[in-house]
Amino acid sequence: MLWESISAVVLGLTLSWVALRALPDRLPSSRAVLLAGVPGALFGAYLTHSTLGSGHPLATPAGAVLVGAVTLSLLVRPRGSRPVRSAAAQ
Repeated sequence: MLWESISAVVLGLTLSWVALRALPDRLPSSRAVLLAGVPGALFGAYLTHSTLGSGHPLATPAGAVLVGAVTLSLLVRPRGSRPVRSAAAQ
């Protein structure tokens, strides 16, 4: 399980780096992207490992990549949009 956790952290950092390079203008700060990608990948590895068990060495990193990518996709803003202010903030 230790190697699965380490690989999930590395995969989360890699996903975050790729997202920052591919969509720099559509993502928030790099700190927010890193703080979303790594825990997302760790949760994906944990979820996959808990569901399938320990006998699936390729499925656990795949689950980490999938959940990490979904977590990062929640941060992507629409192209050319400005931040929307809520009525309570005004």
